[in-house]
Amino acid sequence: MIHKKYLQRPSLTLLLSMICASVSTASESGVSDTLTLKDLFTLEYAANPVAMPDGKHVIYERRSMDIMTDSLRRNLWMASLDGSQQIPLLSDSENHFSPIFSADGSKMAYLSTKEGKVQIYSQDLATGYTARVTDVAMTPNNISFSPDGKQIAFSMFTPNKAKPMFNLDFKPEGAQWADSAHYIDQTLFQRDGAGMNRPGNMHIYVVPAIGGTPRQITSSAYDFSGSIEWSKNADQLIVSANTRNDDFDVLNSDLLSIDLKTADVTKLTNTSGPESSPKLSPNGGKIAFIGFEDNGKSSQLNQLYTMNTDGSGVQSLTPNLDRSVADITWAENGKGVYFSYDNMGRKHLAYVNLSGKIVIKSDALGGISIGRPYTSGHYAVTPKGAVVFTASRGDRPADLALINDEGNVIQLTDLNGDVFDHKAINKPSLIEVKSSVDDRNLQAWIVTPPDFDPTQKYPLILEIHGGPHTAYGPEFSSEIQLFAANGYVVVYGNPRGSTSQGAEFANLIDKNYPSQDYDDLMDMVNGVISKGYVDEKNLFVTGGSGGGVLTAWIIGNTDRFKAAVVAKPVINWTSMIGTSDIYTYMAKYWFTDLPWVDYQQYWDRSPLSLVGNVTTPTMVLTGEQDVRTPMAESEQYYGALRLQGVESAFVRIQGAYHGIGAKPSNLARKVGYILAWFDKHKASKKEN
Repeated sequence: MIHKKYLQRPSLTLLLSMICASVSTASESGVSDTLTLKDLFTLEYAANPVAMPDGKHVIYERRSMDIMTDSLRRNLWMASLDGSQQIPLLSDSENHFSPIFSADGSKMAYLSTKEGKVQIYSQDLATGYTARVTDVAMTPNNISFSPDGKQIAFSMFTPNKAKPMFNLDFKPEGAQWADSAHYIDQTLFQRDGAGMNRPGNMHIYVVPAIGGTPRQITSSAYDFSGSIEWSKNADQLIVSANTRNDDFDVLNSDLLSIDLKTADVTKLTNTSGPESSPKLSPNGGKIAFIGFEDNGKSSQLNQLYTMNTDGSGVQSLTPNLDRSVADITWAENGKGVYFSYDNMGRKHLAYVNLSGKIVIKSDALGGISIGRPYTSGHYAVTPKGAVVFTASRGDRPADLALINDEGNVIQLTDLNGDVFDHKAINKPSLIEVKSSVDDRNLQAWIVTPPDFDPTQKYPLILEIHGGPHTAYGPEFSSEIQLFAANGYVVVYGNPRGSTSQGAEFANLIDKNYPSQDYDDLMDMVNGVISKGYVDEKNLFVTGGSGGGVLTAWIIGNTDRFKAAVVAKPVINWTSMIGTSDIYTYMAKYWFTDLPWVDYQQYWDRSPLSLVGNVTTPTMVLTGEQDVRTPMAESEQYYGALRLQGVESAFVRIQGAYHGIGAKPSNLARKVGYILAWFDKHKASKKEN
């Protein structure tokens, strides 16, 4: 039976008016002492620090939001390590980013849009003169100076002209016809954030550092991307690429050495998993890299390895670290390697010597995941071993901080004091609960409203991370803080399947997602309720991507929530396998067989199978151009909710891929719609 209890036009009009009123009134009436949607355009944060050769300064990307172009702006600033100076190097309305220095410290290369398209520029530090190095049609990436500073290697997408299978050859001159059809014979034919893949591949180029014509080094039908390392004598480039002719062997990249004269390629590694991020030791004798042996699990941990430059002598420096390694950097003396890893919801910086002894330098990296509170963070090491990193405070985005010789942390920047010093914002506070499934310890964080009074009752929002193999932590999150600023207590956490707690914890949902992660999330909600300040008649739930999957799963299993917003979800795993840009990965690592062979396992884990149980008023929200969790997933769910007679609404964020927050206005729209939906369904004190 088809129900007709649909949301009528007057209700939609009310909802739209609430978006305008509920979260923007304060900013329109004057300066607010709480965070507002308009404040999203005032946020700034430090990222990608790079130590200068003088050992006294660091260059970093000062990232801000441009309200006129609705985009992220990146400028280059210099900070002194004693905290006394902040100097703009390239600071204007254009984007300048990814700085690197030549080995002798005389030149800085960087990427910039100062003349339109992204190009490579090189600045002589003694004179300040700048040369435009490239004039290329596509965007260069991963720039790397040769040891003598005379050349720059980079990677760049290189299109090729595909020969059409069929063409109409009688179009009259001047005729206005429909565009030509897209003929596709690639397994992976689309990519979120970019759309349809153009014919071509990522290739390596080398160009004189004073400017000139780039020389293409690689030319095969493989993608050569990621970091590029020069050999000590500058006759080889070391890169990572998957050169296997198997579209479904998606993780099997190797380290390769490419001869610059002959373009001959030598494979340095040949394991079953991915090897990437090669870094040459200061003396040129060893290569550090990250990777793992593929075991088929949905979550696998990168280890840190070293080997000789010919690929021999491979050794893991982190065999007993049950965490995934990232962002590796050799110490200047070549006796060890710095790296980052997530542990219990915090990003750590550590140093390991060549014997495998690990020393933790900091557990406070973060602050660069502006929308949601994911673990994040960048760092740099000076020639003398001082560490500069993006610091996580929890109540504002990242500033730069320094760890001095005594191990103390010194803040180097204050990028948001002008906005946040007069705002009332509460930091996330840790709550630990026991899982009702198996008595495991679970981590969650609570953010309370600015005027929080524990003797009062507040509505509660459960916010769920995506992935599912990612981790939240006590980070600044504009979404979470905006929820709190509008009177909600917010809880978010790391249910089973999350990273930062080891491989076993992450793989509790291997080939079994969603499942008991639902119970963990309910335990977190119950843990906050037990504190006595939550209005149990006003519980709300939302999450995006994997969090959208779990939100839909939750309301299919319980009616305790007053309203829900299901953002960019997977609703039907069978249709997802056929339409997502990562379908080859999911079919191999998230399921034991293909859906037409074992349909039941796909259906049993699809939230669509539970839609008949749903009574919770539900909004579905997705980016119009999303190909990671495609719009068809949301359309299915919205249609099913309407057929069930569930009060529902559908928000299609225009111009957005899976990362809705890529445009600040779309991040504001996402938060605004969620708050308006929850405010609309909030039970009044009279109802309670």
